[in-house]
Amino acid sequence: MKIKKMFQSPKAALVAALLLLALPAVAQKFAILSDIHVSPGNANETQLRAAVAEINASDADVVLMTGDLTNEGSDVQLKHVKTILDQINKPLYVIPGNHENNWSQSACKTFNDLWGNDRFVFEVGNLVVIGMNCGPFMKMGDGHIKQEDLIWLDETLAQRVKPGKKVLSINHYPLQDDLDNVQAYVDILKKYPVITHQNGHYHTWRQYETQGISGVMVRALDMKNGDYGYSLLDVDLNRNWIHVYNKRIGKEPELKYVYKINLDYYDDQQPVFENVVPDGFAVNIVFADVASIFTRLGLDSDNLYMGNSLGYVTAVDKKSGQVKWQYKTDAMLFSRPAVSGKYVVMPTADKRLLWLDKRNGRLAWAYDSPGPYVADGVVANGILYQGGYKTFQAWDVNKHRLLWHYDSINNYCQAAPVVSEGDVIFGAWDTYLRVLDRKTGQLRWKWNNGINANLYSPGNVVPVVTADKVVIVAPDRVATALDRRTGNQIWREKNENRVRESLGHSADFKVAYAKTMGGSLVAMDIVGDEYQQLWKTNANFGYEHAPCIVLEHRGYVLMGSRRGMLAVIDAATHQLVFNYKMGSSEVNGFELDPTTGDVYCSLIEGTVFRIHLPIAKP
Repeated sequence: MKIKKMFQSPKAALVAALLLLALPAVAQKFAILSDIHVSPGNANETQLRAAVAEINASDADVVLMTGDLTNEGSDVQLKHVKTILDQINKPLYVIPGNHENNWSQSACKTFNDLWGNDRFVFEVGNLVVIGMNCGPFMKMGDGHIKQEDLIWLDETLAQRVKPGKKVLSINHYPLQDDLDNVQAYVDILKKYPVITHQNGHYHTWRQYETQGISGVMVRALDMKNGDYGYSLLDVDLNRNWIHVYNKRIGKEPELKYVYKINLDYYDDQQPVFENVVPDGFAVNIVFADVASIFTRLGLDSDNLYMGNSLGYVTAVDKKSGQVKWQYKTDAMLFSRPAVSGKYVVMPTADKRLLWLDKRNGRLAWAYDSPGPYVADGVVANGILYQGGYKTFQAWDVNKHRLLWHYDSINNYCQAAPVVSEGDVIFGAWDTYLRVLDRKTGQLRWKWNNGINANLYSPGNVVPVVTADKVVIVAPDRVATALDRRTGNQIWREKNENRVRESLGHSADFKVAYAKTMGGSLVAMDIVGDEYQQLWKTNANFGYEHAPCIVLEHRGYVLMGSRRGMLAVIDAATHQLVFNYKMGSSEVNGFELDPTTGDVYCSLIEGTVFRIHLPIAKP
């Protein structure tokens, strides 16, 4: 057994070796698989089978799988990798990673169907082992612990951690800035004797500390250059020692880290952001959910409508902030409720389109779909235009009647379409932007950027549409203008601003606004036939990747960040008017209330805000 990268001096290494010889047998032994990224028939599948055989023959007590089981989170990949993991003859506990959450074919439902839950807790000896999902959920974003999971974590540990018990924390992400609500997570863990936090995600070894909690990033199955393997974790609570081993397949375990359990936690000095709102503006919280909110908001003159991570469709009174009604579905919700007449139409991840009575939330009618819905729909003249999984549909809302459907899509739709004159314009995660005939659903044209990878698709952007142009941004980090009639490319920006999936337009449709990955707002001319940047303003966001529409209203441009920051920019002077920190998590999108002129937005952490803007001075 080798001692490697543990102590700096040969003398210290010798002392460590003598300590190991003196230590009694450990009480708990864990085998940790992480970032296995198995697709049927790939090299990782063969190596995983070898790892399973080794683990079965080992003295490990428990096997932990810390996420990224697959490459794209498809049902086929998940079911296939489960057949391999089912061959493990020891207790196995599994959580998903970002590759199961961000690009899930089933909107994160199949994982729970196969493994029963996306979190776990169990006890072995005097050790409470607890792990949970961390997103990001169905769109680009930082890791995020769902609100209900934070509540569950605290309640579960309070119940289980008795005198003499210690806690082992498991996640796909580290206790670092990768998680938008890491401080809330850490604050709960610090209430209990957490001996270590083990995670994957980075495909590397790293030891770190977060406010006194020791953490280890463990290896991936494939570390490249023929290095396949897994991790071993030995915990000796009697002597307060932890040993972490690198286990290459077919090789002897190699000691990677050894450290004494330390429960001396401390608080970091968190920077305090002073929310100063100029006269005439207002930013107020109007609702806080007990779960996370991944949807944009539907609204009418009285209520706000949203879905949450527990599967509830919720109606909230705009004035009082009180819940009027809720309707429970069987999966997390990702689509904005569509409000029309007497109905709230809710697209669900459990493969249904629900017509709910707007007055009381009772189910009036439902459509069962072949796949989940994660897209926002748009109602125009009583017709709902709704993207789904491999389909796009037009519905007569009042009659519950399917008018037409377009089924030549090879992945799911996500962002809201633009319904303009005779066109329906939308992107999908199959690399294509499409324009359909509004009356018949017939394809007018489709376009892609020449890249065949689905992850570069214009799948989560609401296009800006003028009389003669369609403008988009996408994960290829380029803004593109297309001829509205033919789909021919007019201009394509040269990646100078690194735009991604956040787009909006001026009130006169002469300017397109895009959020850059550097946290600025860039304004582009969309009247001429050549790319022209008009101006650019730093919004003080820093690194940015969250998809969130940009909204101009009353002469101001609103932009939201991955970390709950609001920026308000004067459209005429191009100056940043103010920032406001609404929370720590991603802003889902802005909705204009035509009855009051106010703007509403939801944050993933489960809060809803009202933003009041004065009329800008000319």
